[in-house]
Amino acid sequence: MQRVKIIDRSQDERFMREAMELAQQGAERGEVPVGAVLVQEGEVIGRGFNCPISTSDPSAHAEMVAIRAAAAALQNYRLPGSTLYVTLEPCSMCAGLIVHSRVSRVVYGAAEPRAGVAVSRGQFFSQDFLNHRVLVEGGLLAEECGAMLSAFFKARRGGAK
Repeated sequence: MQRVKIIDRSQDERFMREAMELAQQGAERGEVPVGAVLVQEGEVIGRGFNCPISTSDPSAHAEMVAIRAAAAALQNYRLPGSTLYVTLEPCSMCAGLIVHSRVSRVVYGAAEPRAGVAVSRGQFFSQDFLNHRVLVEGGLLAEECGAMLSAFFKARRGGAK
């Protein structure tokens, strides 16, 4: 996995906490609680939370929503110099979008052992065939991000009994 040294930990934590708030908004709507914030030059340019159920869109992952919002706001399909903060390790679909949109850095919270492709199920961002390199930092506020997901699924299982 490519890693980047966190230069301003307080800023990274602030943006990850905003992503966590977005994840909670998704959970309140019955969506899996994953949130994402895209930042460029210290300013938020896109926000999103998982919403594939409510939008009937399987691609409406938090990362997708945040990147689409940023691209629309900036009127540019490429987002160089940006950092994506996401509460869960990206899946293959989101990783592809991250590369194609030229996001420079990804900071994620909890690992995703079943479908995460930064480290859990492979090291997608390190593949030689990619024409863009993304710096990756995993584990920021991982326990809190993971606890939010665990609580959501525990409640869901409890409600199904």
